[in-house]
Amino acid sequence: MPQTSEEIYARVVAAVDESGRLPMPPVGEWDIFPWELVDGALQPKVLTPPVAVEEPRNGEGGKPCWTCAEGSDELVIWRNEHWKVTRGKAPTGLPLMLWLHPVEHLDGDDLDEEMAAEYGQLQVRLSRIMAGLPNIGRVHVCRWGDGGAHLHLWFIARPDRFPIILGSMAVEWDEMLPPGPEDVWHADWTEVARKLATHEGEALV
Repeated sequence: MPQTSEEIYARVVAAVDESGRLPMPPVGEWDIFPWELVDGALQPKVLTPPVAVEEPRNGEGGKPCWTCAEGSDELVIWRNEHWKVTRGKAPTGLPLMLWLHPVEHLDGDDLDEEMAAEYGQLQVRLSRIMAGLPNIGRVHVCRWGDGGAHLHLWFIARPDRFPIILGSMAVEWDEMLPPGPEDVWHADWTEVARKLATHEGEALV
């Protein structure tokens, strides 16, 4: 069962500095981070001119695919003939984050009608199952695709009753909050995999 919001808050209080703030996460150092400090104030970065050609993503242009890489199957918690659900390597700040991928190396625009229909069903099922866990406020379902050419849909379960952890900024909080207990995280993705397997496919837990 995911931690209660009070348990998450206690975990944060144990990790903050004397001013009550968590450490700055690595996201602030990313090239794509759109703000920077100018004269002590946070300002949007200056937009640079467009490049001639975008860099290839992982899984295209000769770059290796993370999802197809050797050893990636150890992170798969559920699969059927066409799809798989993966977890991260360790717990993060939010209660649970999972990813849905096609087994075959396909991007979203490569799906045929049958695969697209399965994609829609699995998106709803997985979101519903994760949202049904205790202490979950909402499950955000996101697809960006700039990092990898192998379709990967993010399922991000945020805790309930934290008005500051809402919308797209929930992903930033995942980088800032101290990781939750590994046994709780393990039990939660195991339960999700098993419930998903009651519809179809196999839970690999």
